[in-house]
Amino acid sequence: MNQQPHRDKTAADLGELRDQAERTRDELGRTVEALAAKADVKAQAGEKVAEAREKAAVATGKAKEKAAQSAGLVKEKTAQTADLAREKAAVASEKAKEKAVVAGDLVKEKAVQSADLVREKAAQTADLVQEKTPDPVLEKAGAVAEKAKANRTPLLAGAAALAAFLLLRRARRGRR
Repeated sequence: MNQQPHRDKTAADLGELRDQAERTRDELGRTVEALAAKADVKAQAGEKVAEAREKAAVATGKAKEKAAQSAGLVKEKTAQTADLAREKAAVASEKAKEKAVVAGDLVKEKAVQSADLVREKAAQTADLVQEKTPDPVLEKAGAVAEKAKANRTPLLAGAAALAAFLLLRRARRGRR
């Protein structure tokens, strides 16, 4: 009886040893593969390049998205600013037109007042001249005015000759 349990125990130990050997072989195979992968520099470099490309593609996509968003915001802000500038220009233009109309009215009013004042002063001056001028001088001035009206052509010819003479004289003095 002693013999059989010992054989069963040996058989069980042998099965366990085989299983353990199989597991050790599997572990050893995986370890060898891992060591081979670490030793393959070219494959590692390829993996790192692929990772870098993937990261660059993601970063490029994000940058393009942000650039598109920024461009949209810039366009929107530019449009808003342009609209605001147009509105302000229209308001300023309207104010300027209103002020121009008011200023024009003021200028017209001042011109009318000035013309009235000039007419009034001219009438006062004419009255004063008539009051202060002796009658014989007024009669002579009236006679001269009538003769000038009657003889317009010779009077105009004389005035033109006098103007030509003065212009020639001035031109000669300018050359000296």
